Amino acid sequence: MGVINEFKAFAVKGNVVDMAVGIIIGAAFGKIVTSFVGDVIMPPIGLLIGGVDFSDLAITLKAATADAPAVVLAYGKFIQSMIDFVIVAFAIFMGVKAINQLKREEAVAPSAPPVPSKEEELLGEIRDLLKAQNNKP
Repeated sequence: MGVINEFKAFAVKGNVVDMAVGIIIGAAFGKIVTSFVGDVIMPPIGLLIGGVDFSDLAITLKAATADAPAVVLAYGKFIQSMIDFVIVAFAIFMGVKAINQLKREEAVAPSAPPVPSKEEELLGEIRDLLKAQNNKP
């Protein structure tokens, strides 16, 4: 029963749950970015460079035969994947930059001076009384 309890404690820790949520959201975000690049960004770019559909850009290395399909180097899909990567990397960069900015603001915020302990207060009072006594003529 010890292993089961240890696993349960591990699985419900906040960091593991946060990581799982991050992975799920990251996968969904990746699909959104892929669609954004393939369906929104690449068609206008293809239109600007002469009506090229990037997903169709490929170099045929070996023509198709009755026994085997064609062997192609699909560099257009690679270009789309690179643009996907740049967008995801930029979004992550902006997120990390925002988090770092928040951390810097927390660090800059001045903390309240520590409250002196009872002993320090009493020592301060004694010091003040001794000074007052020494200053009497």
